[in-house]
Amino acid sequence: MKRAERIKMVKAMEYIARQVNNEDVFETWLTIGVADADIKYGDLDGGDDDGNLDIYYEDDEMFADLMDTFLFMMREAYKDGGLYCDGVVSKGE
Repeated sequence: MKRAERIKMVKAMEYIARQVNNEDVFETWLTIGVADADIKYGDLDGGDDDGNLDIYYEDDEMFADLMDTFLFMMREAYKDGGLYCDGVVSKGE
């Protein structure tokens, strides 16, 4: 297992998930993705100081489930609300 790669992936998914422009869709992430406040907003560092993130990436099946949840949420965000970042909203469907 490449620990640093998985930490980067979890943090990147968390950052993008927080840009979802539909609270109902984002709630999915908070419920079965990364818990609120587990990652400081904007932290994309892949270093060894990962806090308690090992629960998200240590087990292959749990890591796969997290990525699946992220993809599901992105599909739903594309259908309704898109992403919002720095005053710009994606177009979506």
